[in-house]
Amino acid sequence: MTTPVNLNRYRKARARTEAKARADENAVKFGRTKAEKQAARAEAERIVRALEGLKREE
Repeated sequence: MTTPVNLNRYRKARARTEAKARADENAVKFGRTKAEKQAARAEAERIVRALEGLKREE
């Protein structure tokens, strides 16, 4: 006779691997590197400073 198999363990393991695969796909699709985020933040700050410099004082 064979030993009983815990199907919950296999079902949960399969769900974990599917979730990991979905997370990897989303990271490639939507993710940005740290350098890209810092560059975007620096560009936004530069634009704000440029606009502040163009304002007239009343």
